[in-house]
Amino acid sequence: MTFVIPARYNFLPRFYKLAGISMFSNMMIPLAGLVDVAFLGHLADIRHLAGVILGTILFDYLYRVLKFLRSSTNALTAQAVGGDDPKAVLLAGLRSGLMALSIGLVMLLLQYPLQKMGFTILSGSPEIEASGVDYFYARIWGAPAVLLNFVLMGWFLGREMNAVVLLMSIIGNGSNVLLDYLMIVRWGWESMGAGLATAISQYLTLGVGLIWVGFTIPWKVLLAALREIFDWAALRDTIALKGNILVRFLALISAYAIFTNLSAAMGTITLAENGLLLQIALLSQFTIQGVGMTTQTLTGNFHGKGSREQMIPLLAVSVFTSLLVAIAFAIVSVVFPQRVFGLLTSHAEVNQHISSYTIWLLPLLGFTAVAFMLEGYFIGLKEGATLRNAVLLAFGLGFLPLAITAWYLHNNHLLWMALVSYMATIILVLGLQLPRTLGSENIKNQELLPSA
Repeated sequence: MTFVIPARYNFLPRFYKLAGISMFSNMMIPLAGLVDVAFLGHLADIRHLAGVILGTILFDYLYRVLKFLRSSTNALTAQAVGGDDPKAVLLAGLRSGLMALSIGLVMLLLQYPLQKMGFTILSGSPEIEASGVDYFYARIWGAPAVLLNFVLMGWFLGREMNAVVLLMSIIGNGSNVLLDYLMIVRWGWESMGAGLATAISQYLTLGVGLIWVGFTIPWKVLLAALREIFDWAALRDTIALKGNILVRFLALISAYAIFTNLSAAMGTITLAENGLLLQIALLSQFTIQGVGMTTQTLTGNFHGKGSREQMIPLLAVSVFTSLLVAIAFAIVSVVFPQRVFGLLTSHAEVNQHISSYTIWLLPLLGFTAVAFMLEGYFIGLKEGATLRNAVLLAFGLGFLPLAITAWYLHNNHLLWMALVSYMATIILVLGLQLPRTLGSENIKNQELLPSA
């Protein structure tokens, strides 16, 4: 008996091939911080662990805010590929790359005020903060490479060049582990070594990506694309989309920054416990965001081709897949907390009570999976304003009231509930907007499709 995939689901082989690569490459971003934490978590002095947790949260804030470069590049490239427009494909990468390089250089110039502002918000003891500052000043030199890698990966994924993204991820993270071992364990550079190892690995990743660009770029089209790179009307539309997606990342990372700051106010042990739990949460979220990137790519591609009847089946498949991945992460952490967190730190005072809070990973990661897929769908449609409004409502109404109450009551469980509420609110708001994106014509088209 031969199994026949229904026509509206004929994208499944393409989806899982692209999603597998995207999940793996996305996992590499939090793994960089997780590897740093794991090496430092086994040093005798806990201040290096706590300091790098603060520094890692600050970089998560900076880079996840700026990850709009990857999402918007992916959406613009996918729609250009769907419309069979090679020049538009090149312009999506060139304009985004120029913006990424400019922002990266500005970050280097403003590293001192960025450090001061960041560690004012993410408060800790003077010893912990000193360790975090050493990590920050070493890792910040990788900023231009990180942002250009965001653009390159978004551009390659929009063109469905999965092998390149996989190779970049392997080189970047393999070198980060090796350099962490050398700089932390062998040479004793502690938090500074962790930051420097991560920065160098990002430049190695960038080198691989640029070499691949040289082999695959359509040089005959490049000159025409360069003439239009400063087309201000097109740039304005590009910046508008990137700006709305930027708000999405700002709201998300602001919620996590406030969460971390309030954790620090509850004590060093609570900060360390919540920081380790967040490392697992972020690893899961970056992984499922790989599925979200695939949703963006195929939504943009279907939209460019006019194949809108496949968008809701695509969304259903992506939600199901991301939920399986997210719940798997949560269950392993809930069932085996000592083994999971024992890999990250040998400090008994941290591991002793962390199991009291692991249960929050189940609702947080489950809701995050659905929220990220809906966000990917709307980004693929280039409906940045809809996404912006949803996250602002989620931050203002879903997260802040509960976070303030948690701080007032000094209640860590309520603090975790605030993050869960943030994700649930996004699902509600975007879910209400979903029928509008279909329209009667699209529903009619789906009804006319053969079922097999």
